[in-house]
Amino acid sequence: MFAKLKVWFQRPSVQFISLTIFYFAVMLALVYLYGYSGINQAKFIYNEF
Repeated sequence: MFAKLKVWFQRPSVQFISLTIFYFAVMLALVYLYGYSGINQAKFIYNEF
């Protein structure tokens, strides 16, 4: 069973699609985490005084 799966993953089209999905997931995670990084937010509550 694993031999057939290994042969199937060695096809160039399957590798391209799987790597594209993987890289898209990584980019999506980075964008999601960037939203929580605090960019454009106040660092200190009294920074305007």
